[in-house]
Amino acid sequence: MLDNLTQRLARVMKTLRGEARLTDENIASALREVRLALLEADVALPVVKTFIASVKEKAVGEEVIGSLSPGQALIGVVHRELTALMGGAHSGINLATQPPAVILMAGLQGAGKTTSVGKLAKFLRETQKKKVLVVSCDVYRPAAIEQLKTVAGQAGADFFPSSTADQPVAIARAAVDWAKRHFHDVLLVDTAGRLSIDAAMMREIAELHSVLKPIETLFVVDAMLGQDAINTAKAFSDALPLTGVMLTKLDGDSRGGAALSVRHVTGKPIKYAGVGEKLTGLEAFHPERMASRILGMGDVLSLIEDARKGLDEAKAVELARKLRSGKNFDLNDFKEQIGQMRKMGGITAMFDKLPSQFAQAAGHMPVGTGDKAVRRIEGIIDSMTPDERGKPELLKASRKRRIAAGAGVQVQEVNRLLKQFEQTQKMMKQFSKGGVAKLMRGMKGMMPGLR
Repeated sequence: MLDNLTQRLARVMKTLRGEARLTDENIASALREVRLALLEADVALPVVKTFIASVKEKAVGEEVIGSLSPGQALIGVVHRELTALMGGAHSGINLATQPPAVILMAGLQGAGKTTSVGKLAKFLRETQKKKVLVVSCDVYRPAAIEQLKTVAGQAGADFFPSSTADQPVAIARAAVDWAKRHFHDVLLVDTAGRLSIDAAMMREIAELHSVLKPIETLFVVDAMLGQDAINTAKAFSDALPLTGVMLTKLDGDSRGGAALSVRHVTGKPIKYAGVGEKLTGLEAFHPERMASRILGMGDVLSLIEDARKGLDEAKAVELARKLRSGKNFDLNDFKEQIGQMRKMGGITAMFDKLPSQFAQAAGHMPVGTGDKAVRRIEGIIDSMTPDERGKPELLKASRKRRIAAGAGVQVQEVNRLLKQFEQTQKMMKQFSKGGVAKLMRGMKGMMPGLR
C-alpha cells in the first residue's frame, strides 16, 4: 500500500542530491512532488495542506550534518511529520476498568467490523490472556449474527446469542449481565453498519453507547475508502466519543489515503490495523514504523515480532544446527522454511516490511516466489518420495515427469523449483562458512535487483 508515495519520495531524494543545504527553492520543488503523491494516494486535501506546511516550516534551514545529503535530511523531516500525522506513538487498548471491559465497534457496512471483532478477540485472548465474550447487535443485516458466531468459534471466544427479533439495546444489556455473571474480562460489541451514514443509525449507536458505557469505542474504517473516509470519520466522531480507530484492509493495493487522513480528522489514535482475511491478521499500529514503511525504510521490528509469533523454535534450532555444519540442508528443510514464512503472513507481507531495496529485489526474483506459487512449490515437494526430498540428486528426467504429473504442473516448474533450492542451499553454505558478507553476495545472486 502507498507504493506510489514511496516511489515519489525516493525520487525527491535523487533530485536533491548534490545540493549543499535545504533552501526555500529546493524544498518547494521537492514538496510539490510530495503534495502530488499524497493527493494521488487519496489523502484528504486539508490533511495534505497541513502536512506540507508543517514539513516546509521544519525543513527550511535544516542543517545537513555528517554524511547526510539534503535529500536524506528532508526525508528525516518528512518521517517525523508523517509519524506525528498518524499519532506520534503507539496507543494500546485500555482495559483498566472493572470487568467486563466493554469495547464498542462502530463503522459503515462493509468496513470489516465483524471480522475485526474476531481478530481483536483472538488478539486479546492470545496476547493478554483475557476471557472474551462477543455479541452482535446487528439485527438488520442477513446472517450477521451467524457470521459473528462462526468468527467467534474460530477465534476461541465465547459467543452471546441474539436474534433479529430483539432490540439492539436489549441485546446489549443482556450481554453485559451475562459477561458479569460468567466472569468475562472483555465484552466486544458488534454493531450494525449502513451503506451510507444516516440519522437513524447514529441515534441507535449513540443509545447503545449510553447504555453500555464502553471503555473503548473503536471506529472501524476501510483503508481503501480514500476521500470518503473523511466524511465518515467526521460523522462518527461527532456522534460518538471515539477512543480510537481500527484500520482494515491495510494490505490492499489501493492508494490507502485513509491511513494518513483519519487520525487528523478524528483526533483519535489508530490502535490496530487489519491485514489479510485470517483472524491472525491484526497488527498493533505504530505510527513511526508505518512512516518508515511509507518512506521505503521497512519495518524490521514488526517483521521480528511476526517471526516470534510464527516460528517454531525447535525447528529453528534444528535448522541452525544444520547451518553450522554446512550439511544436510534438503528439500524437507526448504519446504519447512516456506511454511514458516507463510505463518508470518506470506512472502508478500514479509517483503512489504523490508527496506525498499529488498522489496524491489523481490520484483526481480525468479518466477515462482509469490504467495500462490509458494503453495505450488509445496505441492511439488509433497509429490516426491521421502528419499527424493532427502537426496535431490536422485531427481532425473523420469522422476521429474512423475512428480510433475502428481502435482499437476509442467516439468519446467519442477526444474525451476530445483534451481531455486540449489541457490538457497548454496546461500546456506556460504552463511555457514563465514558470514553475512558472503550471505549478502549469495542473495544478490538470487535477486539480481539487490545492490
